Amino acid sequence: MLKGNDLDSKKYFLFDIDGTLAIDDTIYDGSRELLDYIESIGGRAFYITNNSVKSRKDYIEKFKKWNISAVENQFVTASYATCKYLKEHYEDKKLLVVGTSSFEEELKSFGLKLTHEAEEDVACVVVGFDRTLVYEKVEEACKALFRPEVDFVGTNPDYRCPTAFGFVPDCGGICEMLKVTTDRTPYYAGKPNAQIVKMCMEQVGAKPEEVLVVGDRLYTDIACGINAGVETALVYTGEGKPEDLVATEFMPDYAFENIRKLYEAFRKSREAVTEGKNPDIQMCSKQI
Repeated sequence: MLKGNDLDSKKYFLFDIDGTLAIDDTIYDGSRELLDYIESIGGRAFYITNNSVKSRKDYIEKFKKWNISAVENQFVTASYATCKYLKEHYEDKKLLVVGTSSFEEELKSFGLKLTHEAEEDVACVVVGFDRTLVYEKVEEACKALFRPEVDFVGTNPDYRCPTAFGFVPDCGGICEMLKVTTDRTPYYAGKPNAQIVKMCMEQVGAKPEEVLVVGDRLYTDIACGINAGVETALVYTGEGKPEDLVATEFMPDYAFENIRKLYEAFRKSREAVTEGKNPDIQMCSKQI
């Protein structure tokens, strides 16, 4: 067994979305029940997706379609973290953006200056998960990145994003293409950057032992929780599979078949503590 068996102490859940709570426009069985239960015990759910296609306002509308109420500050997305980072380091400087119109609107809401061309005064190339990607965008990014004074920032290092049919290239995949072409490596503002978790914790004054990061990907979701010093849970409904735990450097504290299994274990753990019993929690083990 790894670490403690204190799932019952969790109050603040930081969820990945794609492959964890939902896939495309379909919410997974158990997601709504878990979110309702967290609220019923006085806890709070945060959503720390690395998907930079949608803004925080877009996600609020998406959750409404699932009959889940949420407010903007519950979404600490990779695009939001990137906006904050760029505002701090590149205010009044020009950014060449490879991303969706929604991502661009979020950048503009922070007062950032954007362009789509490799102009001489570009200070940084910014790349997100771009479902509108065309070769002209790639070419302009390469032109800028071959100038050493131009910086390189990516929203998140995920190589692929889960879909109903499998996967599509994510921001990390796009950045990898640029990396092998220009020999430039980006700074990633999203997971596994620990700042994502810290931004959530600061909102509610959470203690580390009260927090659980939940996701489907080891090198972003689980690594993010580890980097932030909080416990983590892996669900096998996205990229991560049981066999991946054999040799990973990002070992989760808990592993579940799906989000419903996590909900059942969490509820059972709290009820067992209330009744004075020893909870039987499914802990993650290196033995598969």
